[in-house]
Amino acid sequence: MGSGIPPTPKVVGILPQQIMNRLILKYKYPITFAILAVLAWVVYRYFSMGGSQLITFVVVAVLVWGLGTCVFIYFWPPITYSAYKRAIVQHGLGGPIPVNTLYAMPTLASPSASNSSLLATGTDDVLYVGGWLDLSKGPHVLHVPDMEDRYYSVQFTDPSDGTNFAYVGKRTTGTKAGDYLISGPRWKGSVSQGMTQISSPNNAVLVMGRVFVESDNDLPIAYGLATQIQLTPLSH
Repeated sequence: MGSGIPPTPKVVGILPQQIMNRLILKYKYPITFAILAVLAWVVYRYFSMGGSQLITFVVVAVLVWGLGTCVFIYFWPPITYSAYKRAIVQHGLGGPIPVNTLYAMPTLASPSASNSSLLATGTDDVLYVGGWLDLSKGPHVLHVPDMEDRYYSVQFTDPSDGTNFAYVGKRTTGTKAGDYLISGPRWKGSVSQGMTQISSPNNAVLVMGRVFVESDNDLPIAYGLATQIQLTPLSH
């Protein structure tokens, strides 16, 4: 492990299905044109071999292609993140993680983890903190300790479309201790003084945190800090 501040990982702590989801969303237009090109080739081959009823065939083909593409793009993110939620709640990062609870990994993730691992694309210099947040019954408060200039980040992802809508961490909010009110889209309450509100576009939120570990000797200190990244209901 090296010293200093590591670059923010580009793709970490996610399932292979999520990687595919991001690629689909990023390249949706090229994919759409590729599907259309294949469809055009099928139409050409059909009529070059003596097919008939051109208008009917084209209309049906275009409708099937258009509706199928829209349905696939719309439903793919919720399906993949639903599977990720089940994996977190049932298996977790080292055991089942109840909803609205964060679990801190006590050991470093390996880049060579199996494809079935929730951290299959992990790095070897951060501890992961993860959980699934349900805001349907009210906001939750994320508490982070004083990281003393250590690199860390907590990422909030909307599972309906895979968008990372907020970050708490060294590069966005600093490393001082703080409390962050995570509220759902319909919550209209007031925010206590000294607390920062993060408005989620969805009541369901995937939370993934990372705490930098500088060396083997630093691991216990980093883990102690990671366990202090916690969620509590606002009503408590």
